[in-house]
Amino acid sequence: MRRAVITGIGVVCSIGRGLEHYWDSLSSGICGIGDITLFDTSGYRGKLGAQVPDEYLHHYAGRRLSRCDIIGLVAMEEALASSSIALEDIAPERIATVMGSGSGGLLSAEIFKRVHMDGNGRARPSLLYPFTSSSFTDLVAGRCMSRGMRTTVSTACSSSATALGIAMDLIRDGLADIVITGGSESLSETTFAGFNSLRSVDEVPCRPFDRERKGISLGEGAAIFVIESEESARARGRAVYAEIAGYGTSGDAYHVTAPHTEGRGIALAVEMALRASDEGRDGIGYINAHGTGTPANDLAETNAIKHVFGRRAYEIPVSSTKSMIGHCLGAAGALEAAAAILPLARGVIPPTANYRTPDPECDLDYVPSPMNADVDTVLSLSLAFGGNNTAVVLRRL
Repeated sequence: MRRAVITGIGVVCSIGRGLEHYWDSLSSGICGIGDITLFDTSGYRGKLGAQVPDEYLHHYAGRRLSRCDIIGLVAMEEALASSSIALEDIAPERIATVMGSGSGGLLSAEIFKRVHMDGNGRARPSLLYPFTSSSFTDLVAGRCMSRGMRTTVSTACSSSATALGIAMDLIRDGLADIVITGGSESLSETTFAGFNSLRSVDEVPCRPFDRERKGISLGEGAAIFVIESEESARARGRAVYAEIAGYGTSGDAYHVTAPHTEGRGIALAVEMALRASDEGRDGIGYINAHGTGTPANDLAETNAIKHVFGRRAYEIPVSSTKSMIGHCLGAAGALEAAAAILPLARGVIPPTANYRTPDPECDLDYVPSPMNADVDTVLSLSLAFGGNNTAVVLRRL
C-alpha cells in the first residue's frame, strides 16, 4: 500500500500568509481575532472575527472571483511553490482535486443582493458566478489542469478534514498521482447573523475550554495541500511535511446543532482513524482539538478524548488554534491540520490562546502557552453541525 504524504502546504488566514508565517504566529500565540470590516456588525451581539488582512490578497483581484476564491488561490499558489511540483509533467487525468467547502462565495451573493435591493446601481451578474459550493474546487482544477477525480465535500465544519482523508485514499489506492486538497472560506454576514441568532458567538475573542467561554469567533482563511505518494516524493528529492496516516468519519445521529453530550460520535471517528493508521493510543503525542469555545462542544470533545485514551488523556497536550484564527468553518479542518503539523516540524505545540480559568469538567492539558515537545504522531479533530465528525492522524516520516 502506498503512503500518502504532504509535500506542499499553502496557508492564508488572519495571522499569516504562507506556512512559515502561520507557524511563526502560532508558535508565538498570536491572536488574529478583531473587528470585522467586511460588513456592518453594529446590530449584532458579537462583533468580532478573524479577518484576513487585505494586503494578503490585493494582487488577486478578479471580476468573477469571490473573496473565498481569492483567499484559496493565494493559498494554492503557496502550496504549489512549497512542493516544487511541476504539474505540466504529470498526466492531467492523474491529477485529482478534492476540496472542502462551507459557504463558498456567499459574500459575493450578499453584495449582489445589497446593490440590487438598494437600487443604487446595476448589480453585476458575475457576483453570482462563484455562489455554488463547488465553485472553488472547479477553479483550482482548472488552474491545475486537473482532469482526474474532482469532488467537493460539504459537511459543514468538518468538510476540509474529510477532503484530506479522501485525498489519502486516492493516493493509497493508486487512483491519482497528485491530489490538490484542502479548503477555503470567507466571512459572510449571513453566516455571522446565523451564529449570532443561535447566541453561540462570544463577545470577546473565543476562549476554548475556559470556564468563562461563551461561544465561537468566526474566521476566514484557506489551507491547501499537495498530496502524493512517498515513492513519488522521494524520487524527485522532495522533503515530506507529514504522512496522512489514517482518518475516520462518523455521525452522531443526535441533534442538528449540538454534539452528543458524551462525545460518542467523536470517539468513534477517533477510534476509526487510529485503526486505519495502525497507530495505538499510546502513539498520539498531541491533539489539535476542534475546540470552538462553546460550552457544549468543548465538553463533548473532552469527554470523547477521555473515552478513547482513558487515563492517558491527561498526559496528551490538547489545544485549539481557533483561539487564534477563529472558526473558519469549511476551511477549519485544513487550517487546523496544517497547525497540527507544527509539532512534527518544529517541536512546538501551539497554545490555546485566551485560556485563563480552568473548567472542572474540562480538565485536560489545554496548553495555555506554546510548549516545546518531541512529537512523532498527532491527531486533528474536526466536528460539525449535524454530528459530522472527522479525525485525521498525521505522522512524521
